[in-house]
Amino acid sequence: MVEALRKSDFDSQHGSDFAPLNRAYQRVFKSGQLTLGLVVPIENYGNAAVPGLEAHLQRVQLAEALGFASVWLRDVPFNVPSFGDAGQIFDPFVYLGALALNTSSIALGVASVVLPARHPAHVAKAAHSADVLSEGRVLLGIASGDRPEEFPALGLSYSDRAERFRAAYNYLRDVAAPYPKFSGYYGHSDGQVDLLPKPYGERLPLMITGSSQQAPDWIAANGDGWMTYPRSAIQQQSLLARYREDVVQAGLAPKPTMEPFYLDLHPDADAAPTPIHLGFRLGINKLRDYLSLRQQIGVNHIALNLRFNQGNVEETLNTIAESVLPHFSTQE
Repeated sequence: MVEALRKSDFDSQHGSDFAPLNRAYQRVFKSGQLTLGLVVPIENYGNAAVPGLEAHLQRVQLAEALGFASVWLRDVPFNVPSFGDAGQIFDPFVYLGALALNTSSIALGVASVVLPARHPAHVAKAAHSADVLSEGRVLLGIASGDRPEEFPALGLSYSDRAERFRAAYNYLRDVAAPYPKFSGYYGHSDGQVDLLPKPYGERLPLMITGSSQQAPDWIAANGDGWMTYPRSAIQQQSLLARYREDVVQAGLAPKPTMEPFYLDLHPDADAAPTPIHLGFRLGINKLRDYLSLRQQIGVNHIALNLRFNQGNVEETLNTIAESVLPHFSTQE
């Protein structure tokens, strides 16, 4: 049995609550609790790289009505056949704007923007705009990129993306301030220009994905949280404990963690887990058990991906809402 992480030792030094950065951050991340979101498109396209985007907007609205905490988009500039997944097709920032105007409470996340593939001024302008239009409901995941084929198509080097990721991160932080002064890889300013709009809340949350080619202590010190990949409970507990310790060593308040989970909901409620890509086919009762364990080891948010789900999408969402969501916090 996995021993529960002793959060009390951590909380006693830095308090138990996460910083109230914006509405999305407060809704999705709650200390000691797990919330659930969904990866867009909310559909089954396991046998194809390109989704059909069937009822894509209506399903996001259904997710909001049912009480899911968030939906997550991805930044996939090109369809790379060897990768086998074209994401939600739409540009994430254009889609964020559309979702902002067609929802009212659900958090809108990007997991994650490939920072070295875009100029950070455009990232900041687009992300801040979506955050304001949604009244503080944007969470911006950031990553260094894991599709080497995309970089030549953009006229960019893949090998130096670690350095450009850090430079882009610094730029995003700099231009959030009024009339900033900065100098670096992406440009310089002597304080004579200002990037508008500014984020809606205290600041736009930046969630670092995986390692993003960075050292663990840099990730803990600079991100507003950590998106990591699913692993066994013992492995994940150890990594989350290390992340929290790195946050403590940086002299910072607690920061949340999240992970994805590919779900194929079995019609038998007690069906035991069978592994699929980055997840399981399992019954609803076993799903609830799995999520409870992830909460126990310190995961704060899980983004469910229904790409390989064999059942009806709307029925699956309603089943999760009825049998799982009441056991986990999703409210602001």
